Amino acid sequence: MNKRNLIDFIQTRTGFLTLLVLLFWIKYIFVAYCDFNLGLSDPYQHIIMWLSPLPTAILFTSIGFYFPKPIVSYIGMLVMDFLNTVLLFANVLYYRQFSDFLTIKTIMNTGKVAPGLGKSAVSLLHPTDIFIWLDLIIIIALLILKKIKIDQKSYGLSTPFAITSFGMFLLGLNMFLAESSRPRLLRNTFDRSYVVKYLGLDTYTAYDGIKSAQSVQVTKNANASDLNKILNYTQKNYSAPNSAMFGKEKGKNVIIIHLESFQQFLINLKVNGKEVTPFLNSIYKNKNTVSFDNFYHQVGLGRTSDAETMLETGTYGISDGSLFTSLGSENTFQAAPQILRQDGYTSAVFHGNVGTFWNRNDVYKNLGYNYFFDQNYFSNARTDKIGYGLKDKLLFSESVKYLEQMQQPFYAKFITVTNHIPFSMDAEDLDPNFKTTNTRDTTINNYFETAHYLDQAVREFFTYLKKAGLYKNTMIVIYGDHYGLSNSENETLAPIIGESSDTWNTYNNVQMQRVPFMIHSSNLTGGINHEVAGEIDVLPTLLHLLGIDTKDYVEFGNDLFSPNYKKWLVFRNGTIVSDKYIIVGGKGIKGTVYDRANGKQIINFTPIEKKEIAELSKKAKKSLKYSDLLNNHNLLRFYTPVGFVPTNPNQFDYLTNYQQMIQLEQQLGKRSTSLYSQKHKSTSSLYQTDAPQLKNRRTEITQVPKNVLDNKLTTKKSDKAKKVSGK
Repeated sequence: MNKRNLIDFIQTRTGFLTLLVLLFWIKYIFVAYCDFNLGLSDPYQHIIMWLSPLPTAILFTSIGFYFPKPIVSYIGMLVMDFLNTVLLFANVLYYRQFSDFLTIKTIMNTGKVAPGLGKSAVSLLHPTDIFIWLDLIIIIALLILKKIKIDQKSYGLSTPFAITSFGMFLLGLNMFLAESSRPRLLRNTFDRSYVVKYLGLDTYTAYDGIKSAQSVQVTKNANASDLNKILNYTQKNYSAPNSAMFGKEKGKNVIIIHLESFQQFLINLKVNGKEVTPFLNSIYKNKNTVSFDNFYHQVGLGRTSDAETMLETGTYGISDGSLFTSLGSENTFQAAPQILRQDGYTSAVFHGNVGTFWNRNDVYKNLGYNYFFDQNYFSNARTDKIGYGLKDKLLFSESVKYLEQMQQPFYAKFITVTNHIPFSMDAEDLDPNFKTTNTRDTTINNYFETAHYLDQAVREFFTYLKKAGLYKNTMIVIYGDHYGLSNSENETLAPIIGESSDTWNTYNNVQMQRVPFMIHSSNLTGGINHEVAGEIDVLPTLLHLLGIDTKDYVEFGNDLFSPNYKKWLVFRNGTIVSDKYIIVGGKGIKGTVYDRANGKQIINFTPIEKKEIAELSKKAKKSLKYSDLLNNHNLLRFYTPVGFVPTNPNQFDYLTNYQQMIQLEQQLGKRSTSLYSQKHKSTSSLYQTDAPQLKNRRTEITQVPKNVLDNKLTTKKSDKAKKVSGK
């Protein structure tokens, strides 16, 4: 098409629509690369992202084409393009502030948006933002000057319908390509940026709107009688604490170390004559550690977020997707941070990934966490990251400058990421004294290297805790969140862990779902507990150790030290593990049943076995059913236990964590209980690490995330201190 033909085409209504779509596509691509961090990792993802804005741009702009009057049709197309540009620009500003995309809830809740975005809107503007509006300005000017003329031709319905159909075709193609790259994208969403990356900003906004509407409808259908059924169940399921263990750790700090993808078989395992995890092995067998060797993860599609859901709330993850991403922004919780706040605890999470991953930056507020230190609070050098965030040694070492400012007692959680599939490691981080396996499966070989690295990182952190003086007054909980190696790799792995690949079966796959669980404290008498246990049991166990009775809380697990502990658990997929049986398939004796002690499949059932298995299946099904009912209908908003103060998420501002700590420190003065106040100086220099990235590097405090360094606190110090004290 030559220049004359191109100009003539633009003078037609279809040409005008094409021009609007093309210009919007160009500025969208510009924004995607310059303002958004979409994590485009391969050429295929780039191609999908380039395609993603076109379908909806065509669909929205074509709405104007349906108006029969030419001038109204042109105005309609311009209005739709303008609204699409407003959405794009609003997300640009919001992303610069929060490193996240606007949700329908945020758009509708202007009271929440205004303080966070409106006050700093001017500081968020960049000179390049004119590019987002320049096309509309020029096109309107050209229309006014009649350089672009209004096409007076009548098009009827066939042409706009054809354009809409083409947009729908491109949308279907976009979704097909997205699904091929990221299966179950919309059913198992763990980060909003993934939906934007694969489907575009418009489709993400529509998807978020549908989810919000569904959530509102489900909430409206809540039935008070359902809550009563759940309360009756959980109170009947409650196990009274062991009098010798109740309050054993009362008033102590709590540190949770979340071992990413860490399975039980790694404990005490040797590869080429070397222990894979020598330090964790020593903690596992320590005289002050209670360890569990039959502790199973119970996560579903929510993976790590499911583990956090059980740890913090005592309820299961939902059946399809992640509770954090589906319901976490809306739901009411009775979670560990907020429960402990009633006893004077402050709380924080340290995690070297983006705060939006698994929707954590919203969910943690609903859980009651005072502080959340995401990747913006740590070094962002390229060599400091691997896979899903900051390397573990750097996470621990760079966190202590914040940890020492926390008021004690505190509840702090460290989420590691280096031991995450594909278990890749930079050569500089490998231990030259540890040689991994040489199987045909590189995932297995890499797994041992990243687990070994994680072990070293935990050892360094323990050394710091002892030197700094936190160790003796802290209960340290270490657990694996879920499996690392999948069932497809188990047969290759079998000989390494002393099993036979020839006899490997479903029973072995279930046993591979065991992960470590250790409670370490100088006040505990250690030992290895062989009882069947699961992640759902962690919260009541820890709360009872801290002297907080869980009878009035809605929790689906049991205190592992209770003499009335139930001795069974259910996976999210319905698999049941008890002290006697492993039941796969969720159908009782119609499923596959193994004797848990010897691994042999039970074919001919005795009447007693039939009765026991039927009872287990009934209890397991009811446990999952009531947990889903509770969370899907947000029923906890109707129930507040005596002495519990529900969370107010609006009081938390994770963009100013460090300033809040300093302000509180100043307000409390001599009453401050932070480690920094006790030592009258920083303890960061006590941290010793062999991480090569930190050699010759001066450790600095990252006071606020890099995207809001220019923002100023507008809240008075006294008001901010009240918000974060939790006391």
